[in-house]
Amino acid sequence: MVAVLTRLLGTENLDAAEDIVQDTLLKAMEVWRFRGVPENPPAWLYKVAHNKAIDWVRSAQRKSKLLADEEKVKSSLNLLRSEVVFQEDGIQDSVLLMMFACCHPAIPPESQIALTLKTLGGLSTAEIANAFLTTDDTIAKRIYRAREKIKQENIKLDPPGVFDLSYRLDNVLRVLYLLFNEGYYSNHSDSLIREDLCVEAMRLTYLLIHHKATNLPKVNALIALMCLQSSRLDARTNALGEIVLLEDQDRSKWNQPLIQQGLYFLEKASTGDVLSEYHVEASIASIHAMTDKFEATPWNKLLTLYETLSELNPGPMVSFNRAIVLGHATSAEAGIHELKKITGLHDNYLYQTAIGNFYLMKGAPKEAKLSFEKALLMTKSIHESALIKRKISKLPLIQHFY
Repeated sequence: MVAVLTRLLGTENLDAAEDIVQDTLLKAMEVWRFRGVPENPPAWLYKVAHNKAIDWVRSAQRKSKLLADEEKVKSSLNLLRSEVVFQEDGIQDSVLLMMFACCHPAIPPESQIALTLKTLGGLSTAEIANAFLTTDDTIAKRIYRAREKIKQENIKLDPPGVFDLSYRLDNVLRVLYLLFNEGYYSNHSDSLIREDLCVEAMRLTYLLIHHKATNLPKVNALIALMCLQSSRLDARTNALGEIVLLEDQDRSKWNQPLIQQGLYFLEKASTGDVLSEYHVEASIASIHAMTDKFEATPWNKLLTLYETLSELNPGPMVSFNRAIVLGHATSAEAGIHELKKITGLHDNYLYQTAIGNFYLMKGAPKEAKLSFEKALLMTKSIHESALIKRKISKLPLIQHFY
């Protein structure tokens, strides 16, 4: 709804579009509490937002907040009076169009991505900060600066030209990648998996591969990665909602049609001479998808792929995953040594948990417990906390054994 309204009202009125949608949702909470949820909730929301947008245009016209262009005012009102404002195809096109608008070259790249994740992805500032491995305050400032830039530059929701498309597409893909990641491994305190975010990221990526200008190998590689990762969603939790680690997952629950679809898109992505990080990550996911059991995982092959990924997209999280693969491919000691070389992750619960796991493999339960206890203090997720506590609860048995 924000995307559609912003397209109609102009990007200079992004705040107004968000206010209209917020008012609409508050209205729904008020009315539905007493009257019950309507038979068609989206239609109800669209209708209320539609009427509120018309009221806003009229009010803005009276207060001279809208550009002093009678034709623009009439055009906005005519479009809003139309019954097709919130058609499904229009919503899809508007979301993608606004993503490209937010990724305007006049806005710094990191601010582009933060703004898009906040406005269109619906992620909290804390969730975006976690994706960037930075602070909430830093992300809030990036989003503010991006909004100010849109107003100052009067950035329009026009499709980018051929020259701009490649530049903007890279950041749009980055947004979709991060949106999917947040859904797949949510940092929300009480949600381990947010399938709605995974589905939305996949839907928008599918739209890109159905447009000639954006049906590129790297886009096919990204949708391949999403399909392969999504194939494991049902196996990542048990009946109690507890986390099931990769080594313990029932692989018969992995979605084979999604795996085949992922392999199909990965093959399509192999054309051309450009190798993106999405190609490498999709290849890594394909190896896991085609391995019958955890013990048969070809760790050396994965290590080679992570070496390539480290060259294409160096960063602490890539180094983190590479270190884990190295530990499985060689020894727990090598994994611990490699993890301790990484800077910037010492306050990350996944980092401390990984070190604890390798200490267990090494046969050092006392050191493992210390790492797990550090991780427990760092995570806000109730599901991760429960998993770490289960690990700690088993330590006395391991200690006695050794």
